Amino acid sequence: MKDVYLFSGFLGSGKTSLLTDTIRQLKEKGLKPAILMNELGKLPFDSQAVDEDIPLKEMLEGCICCTGSEKTEAQLQTLLAGEAFDVLIIETTGAAHPVEALDAVYSPLFAKQLNVKGIVTVVDSLLWLNRQTLPPQVRSLFLEQIRHAHLLLANKMDLLSDDQQAKITYELQSFNPSAAIIQTSHGKCPLSILERLKGTVRTTDVNRARIGEELALSTRLVSFKQSVDKEEFEDWLRTLPSSVYRMKGYVPVLGMKNPMLFQYSYGMVQWLPEYVKMEPVIVMIGEQISQLQVPGSV
Repeated sequence: MKDVYLFSGFLGSGKTSLLTDTIRQLKEKGLKPAILMNELGKLPFDSQAVDEDIPLKEMLEGCICCTGSEKTEAQLQTLLAGEAFDVLIIETTGAAHPVEALDAVYSPLFAKQLNVKGIVTVVDSLLWLNRQTLPPQVRSLFLEQIRHAHLLLANKMDLLSDDQQAKITYELQSFNPSAAIIQTSHGKCPLSILERLKGTVRTTDVNRARIGEELALSTRLVSFKQSVDKEEFEDWLRTLPSSVYRMKGYVPVLGMKNPMLFQYSYGMVQWLPEYVKMEPVIVMIGEQISQLQVPGSV
């Protein structure tokens, strides 16, 4: 199973600096990283910072979290099938929502091969102090990237006074009390801190977060033991709390030869017939999802 880190953060926050420094630390430890990088434009500017000997896949002209989701799955499958590496680092574009980015990399096709250690959000400390000047939509995305992190790097601390540093740390801790916070400059974070992250706790069947360790955003892999009635399953979906953001995978449905491709997003449901017999599993993404009882899984 490959450990996966998802680097999030607003445009210009310092994600690429974090990436290059993390690569350096991994190589010094004898570990080989692979990189999946997302850029909105046609040219891969950030990827120029990655050494040629490191497996690299790029998503250009599209966001990893929306229209690029299927392409992302294809890139990940190529990496897993054709490259030897120890750790996967995914650097999202500054315009990516972390929940949707995590959804894009959690295909049921290879969910059992990936162990997402957590979402690391690099926070531009100067931008945090001036967040009220941002347009409402931009400010909302900026805050969402922070709210869903497992680890927050309060970056650019070298540009702030002691009082400003204390203010930012206190405010970030209040805004996302589940995340650890460290103060950084130039995006440098000790590898030992990243390795201690426990964004998910996996089993072969159901991913149950340990009591007291459930973080702001977690995932759960559910295997089905029996087919479900489609209408009854949809009735169950309508009872789900708003803290369940995403589900996708293959659900065995009574009367259907193969498990159906299933997607759930913020209350919206989509079913599609599948002409190949896929493993009946779904991935759930949300908050406080470990105890939800899924029909057909027991």
